[in-house]
Amino acid sequence: MDQVFNFITANREIFYFIILSVFVGVEVIGGVPSVLHTPLMSGANAIHGVVVVGAIIVMLDTDPSNILGLVLGFLAVILGTLNVVGGFVVTDRMLEMFKKK
Repeated sequence: MDQVFNFITANREIFYFIILSVFVGVEVIGGVPSVLHTPLMSGANAIHGVVVVGAIIVMLDTDPSNILGLVLGFLAVILGTLNVVGGFVVTDRMLEMFKKK
């Protein structure tokens, strides 16, 4: 428990930065008009695709004896891939609404 407390106190600024980023992100996304959600989702999916590739590269450099690192990397790749695919499905459904029947 002391190690966790020491880690948190040593990296206090990083935790402040993450908390502030969450609040700023919620405010920015909340202020976007509904017309712009489709292009924003497409851009976010492209960025998240790069994140998935980065997670794969980091996983390849992980020591094979580091089971926790490999499991977390695998989960990051799986969840990131699900996010990308789900985002493209939602974007496709939204674009279908604008097509003529």
